[in-house]
Amino acid sequence: MTSAGASVVRTHAGAVRGRREDGLAVFRGIPFAEPPVGDARFAAPRPVTAWDGTRDAFAFGPPPPQESGFQGRTGVIDGPMGDDWLTVNVWTPDPDPAARRPVMVWIYGGAYKLGHSGSPGYDARRIARDGDLIVVTLNYRLGVEGFARIDGAPANRGLLDQVAALEWVRENIAAFGGDPGRVTVFGESAGAGSVASLLAMPGTAGLFGRAIAQSVPGPFFSDDLARDIAAAIAAEAGLRPTAADLSSVDPRRLTAVGEALGPKMRELEDRWGMVAHTLTAFSPVVDGEVLPTAPWQALAAGSARDVELIVGHTRNEYRLFAALGGRLGTITDEQATAALRTFGPRPRPGSEPGVGPGSGSGSGSGADGERAYRAAFPDASPEELYEWVHSDAMFRMPSLRLAEAQIAGGGRAHVYELAWPAPAYGGALGACHGLDVPLLFGTFAADLGLMLFAGVGSSPEAEALSSRFRAAWTAFATTGDPGWPAYDTERRPTQVFDTDSAVTPYPHETSRRLWEHHDFGALPLIGQSA
Repeated sequence: MTSAGASVVRTHAGAVRGRREDGLAVFRGIPFAEPPVGDARFAAPRPVTAWDGTRDAFAFGPPPPQESGFQGRTGVIDGPMGDDWLTVNVWTPDPDPAARRPVMVWIYGGAYKLGHSGSPGYDARRIARDGDLIVVTLNYRLGVEGFARIDGAPANRGLLDQVAALEWVRENIAAFGGDPGRVTVFGESAGAGSVASLLAMPGTAGLFGRAIAQSVPGPFFSDDLARDIAAAIAAEAGLRPTAADLSSVDPRRLTAVGEALGPKMRELEDRWGMVAHTLTAFSPVVDGEVLPTAPWQALAAGSARDVELIVGHTRNEYRLFAALGGRLGTITDEQATAALRTFGPRPRPGSEPGVGPGSGSGSGSGADGERAYRAAFPDASPEELYEWVHSDAMFRMPSLRLAEAQIAGGGRAHVYELAWPAPAYGGALGACHGLDVPLLFGTFAADLGLMLFAGVGSSPEAEALSSRFRAAWTAFATTGDPGWPAYDTERRPTQVFDTDSAVTPYPHETSRRLWEHHDFGALPLIGQSA
């Protein structure tokens, strides 16, 4: 039922009332699972209890408990208080069950420890309106609550939350005017890692037919590594890494325990390898059950051959993190050497030099990775080497190799790169990590957009690129064709988004060759306690 100012839709659990905004019906804060507290703490999500009457869906649900930020960047966690973290939001042109519009489901990023679907930067009105389709955004558990590998609890609870939200979409989206048979999942950074995980999980068959992964993070944890990290986190509070022990700490206080480990992670390099030099102690865990295999192996074996995929990255992925850490323009040759030895490719017997990051995989030494990069980029400055090896190891090569795995498994993938530089600070940030989010949503004055467009705001050029992004993504969600050819391993066609966008061979052939023999997968625990 629709009126001038309100729309009422009946879901399986009860009726919800949304508002008409800018030509759309918008519903916020609809619970898709019970609050994960009390005896539901650290459990798989449970079906939401039905309610009587009509529930107002005017406000976003409470943000899940999360850390305060990293490297000076604060998470956007404004929102109501409460335990109803597991909610969805819906933007629909018309909640008419006969409409059968395509559906896009957004999964936010934030290093698996930050994020909230109610953040202003994820206002989906322009995507829904421009694409004449439905957009759903969702919350999932973060940090210790969602990803710590603890005894007495299923692994990857944050991913299980996402599956439960997708099941809600399958069961309810027709009432909002959507087609449950035309669902596209899309996400950036940790959201892209989540999309990659969903492609590999056996319990997701039939929940979506298309996927878009923007800047897939490389680190996925083996079970042993994840358990060791969880033990270190729990030890910060003098606890064991068990659901019983950790349940004794309020969820909003437990975030401080995970946060306290951050400054100490580098001391554990001999056990955790490259993970000790990253910004987060949380990642999806290849536990053998919820996530049986890392996405690269799963897709190569055909786990998602029936799912159409877009995957890509930004050109200067790591420059954002260098800026947030105050390191732009300060990198010494010693710092570049350390980064190359930690993150650079290492050779293994029988392959070309350059096959894996400094995580204990492969048989070479960190010096091999350094030599490979310095030989491949002989004229690069220390800062360029530092940025490129971080960008390659953490985002660019994991993204490219996910596309190649999809093709190897009999599926189809489209590859892209964002090369247009963020306009703030005279373009010093380049096409950095996260720039694609305000461009896609058109939210230049919210969240990360405030930094990347600071003092500049949107411009005709930015608006044109923003429209191009949305047009490609929504066309893909509607037809499966984003407007450029599918990737293949001979011609390697790649859509490069820039002032003058074009399809070219993959732009980073040197990096691709450095990494072509590396088997991305679950990072191991590389040391044992004495």
